[in-house]
Amino acid sequence: MDRLKLEAMSLDELWTLHELICGLLSTRIMAEKHELERRLLQLNRGKGLREKALADLIPEGGDRARQRRKYPQVHPKYQNPSAPEETWSGRGKKPRWLVSALKAGSKIEDFRIAVVPRGSSQSRG
Repeated sequence: MDRLKLEAMSLDELWTLHELICGLLSTRIMAEKHELERRLLQLNRGKGLREKALADLIPEGGDRARQRRKYPQVHPKYQNPSAPEETWSGRGKKPRWLVSALKAGSKIEDFRIAVVPRGSSQSRG
């Protein structure tokens, strides 16, 4: 289509053309997706992957909630001396108590939790 013809079209004509193009694109994308899924099923048939299992791998319309990756527990590295229950692991945003203490002139190392080395003889008799 010629650019001058598009510029001469009214807003209603352009919107109708937009809707027509969106509909055609949607139909073709879905057809291509189904064709790719069919080909994937053919490729995986010999590998023992059932259609149901494959359908679980390919979400329809993105309606499934994404599973979050499980992260290991992070132990606290810093502690508020005036409120020992307030700790921070050193990841993410600094807590307010630490930010205010740092602004007051303290060093972050002043709040570090002492690490007891493994294999220490404290619990042995």
